[in-house]
This record gives sequence, C-alpha cells and structure tokens, in this order.
Amino acid sequence: MHEWYKIDNIDQIDSPALVVYPKNVAHNIELTKQIAGDIDKLRPHVKTNKMAEVCTMMLQSGIKKFKCATIAEAEMLGTVNAPDVLLAYQPVGPKVSRLLNLIKAYPNTRFSCLVDNMENATFISELCKRGNIVLNIFIDLNVGMNRTGISPEKALHLVKQIIPLENIRIVGIHAYDGHIHDENVEQRQKASDISFALANNIFQETEPLFSYPLALVMGGTPTFPMHANRHNIECSPGTFIFWDWGYKNMLADLPYQYAALVISRVISLIDKHHICIDLGHKSVAAENPLPRVHFLNAPDAKPIGQSEEHLVLEVADSGLFKTGDVLYGVPVHICPTVALYEKAFIIKNHEMTTQWNVVARNRYIQY
Repeated sequence: MHEWYKIDNIDQIDSPALVVYPKNVAHNIELTKQIAGDIDKLRPHVKTNKMAEVCTMMLQSGIKKFKCATIAEAEMLGTVNAPDVLLAYQPVGPKVSRLLNLIKAYPNTRFSCLVDNMENATFISELCKRGNIVLNIFIDLNVGMNRTGISPEKALHLVKQIIPLENIRIVGIHAYDGHIHDENVEQRQKASDISFALANNIFQETEPLFSYPLALVMGGTPTFPMHANRHNIECSPGTFIFWDWGYKNMLADLPYQYAALVISRVISLIDKHHICIDLGHKSVAAENPLPRVHFLNAPDAKPIGQSEEHLVLEVADSGLFKTGDVLYGVPVHICPTVALYEKAFIIKNHEMTTQWNVVARNRYIQY
C-alpha cells in the first residue's frame, strides 16, 4: 500500500520541485469552513498558495472574501473574479497607482487596502481623485505585532481625520495578531482575547460614526479559531491551505493535512553517515535554523549543512540510500518556500497530472 504522498510517475518530475495534493487542499478548505462555522467569517490570506487554481477551489467552496499582501496577489484574485479583495498592506509610492489600475481592470472585484497614517491617506485620496475612484480602506491597528498599524489610542483621531477625504471610504478595522502562536490553546485564547479587546474597543468607537456597518478583520491561522467564535468578525488564515511542519508541531489542536511538499533526490553518498541531496537555500525557505525541512520517508535524516544547491543529511547508514533516491520533504515554513518555485506539480491518485503556475510569486503579473 502506497503512502499517501508517493508519486508513481516521479521520474517525470525533475528535482527539486514543489508538489501539491488537491485532495488535501480540499480537506483543509472544508475543515476551515467547519471551524469558522459561518463562511461569511472567512477572508483567507492567499500569500501561502499564490496560485489561481487554489483560489478558484476556495471560490468554488463558497468563500467570497480574500486577503493578500502584494499587488500581484491582488491581480491574481482579480483574474479569477474574486468578489472582495483586501490588500492587507498600506500601498505607498507607485503601489497606489498599481492598485488603482487593478480597480479599473477588474470591475467585478471590490478592492480595498490598509491605511495607518494621515499623510499617506491624503496621498492615496489625491491619486484616487485624479482617477475618479473612491477606494475602500481599512484602518490598520497595531495590537502587538509591532510591524505596521497605528497605536489603538491614536486610531479614533485618525478615523476622524480621514472621514472628510472624499475619495477614500473607511469600511473597516484590520488588526493582525501574528505575534500570537502559543502551543497551549488556553494561552493562545487569552492572548487573542487581549488583541481582540484592543481592536474591538476601536471598532465600537468608530462604527457609530458611519451610516453603514463596518468590518473587523483579525487573526491568522493560529488565532482564527479563537476569533471565529466572536460576533461580527472576519478571520484571515493563510498557512492552513498547505500546512507545514512548523504549525503541525506547534498547533496540535488544528488537524490540517500536509497539502504541499518539496521533493528532492540523493546526489551523493559522502560517507557511512552522510548523504547529500539537491535541496539548497534556493529550494526551501531558509529563514529558520536547521532543520528547515523534515522528510516523510526518511524521518531520522538530520540536516546538518546547507548551501545554495545542496543539503547535507546525517543518516544512520548511508548504505540504505542510493543516488537518485527521492525524498519527500515537509518544509518548516511553507509560505516562503512556495514563492521559490515557478510552478507546482499536481498530484492526484499518486500520479502527477498537470502543473499550476505559482503566478503571484512575481511582484508583477501585468500591473
């Protein structure tokens, strides 16, 4: 009996390569919908998958709202007619014009973006006015990530400053709490309660200033199950779609399945206890210390050295391997790993059937 990940026609795939299992992707989508309870609470982040076909799978499952981090990801969502796309990034400089070009090019998609200061809000509004566009924006709050966003105590003042601007329209509050990833569920719940309280206080102060309901967007993969139980909130998990070793071993309460792997081959038998494979820095995310990948069919192999095109593994007995052997690896961090590949090989019933372009790995598609 084959292990679930084994590929019968593996000789048709050169290594290193990214492989995706749509059956597991579908499982992860359905599990996310179950956890959310209400599909309207979901606004998945597409930074992990960067593939139009995966986004189409989410659309076909009933998900209508999405989040992204780059203009290319936003454009990818426009090409598949995603109804609602939040660029979870404050555009500056040429990015503003690029976003406005997307709004004109994809009229069936409702685009929005983040803002966290008045100077940039004014700049965006002025460009929108020149283009005869009214752009929807979310006020970005810093609730502990300390990366972007305005301090909560200053947010209401910013809202009141922005309201008179004619060509941008506040539609919600955004608060990413990516600093929360406690393994203990109770601790993660307590930490997410604190971040939610900060955001909700601003939300409650802000919403009465408008004649229409606002949205509150919070949570990545670790905290979205906590936020999904709250009223009037949109959750933005991203890594869930493919899953990885890091979250698998950190978030034991979330039974997602690996849906994307990297395949590699043994290229040299160094000595009795060391082998080398073709999985270098260019093929798996290298921002974490070793090990950066774990092998499903060689679980005891220990990565001890890596360079651009090589990964040296310590093994119990190199005699158990031969050059050309295929190793199936689970990256510690899948999101930046996907971005290293131009395409993914699609595996169905143990066969490579087609390829999907990792179209949004580039900073530009057209716009």
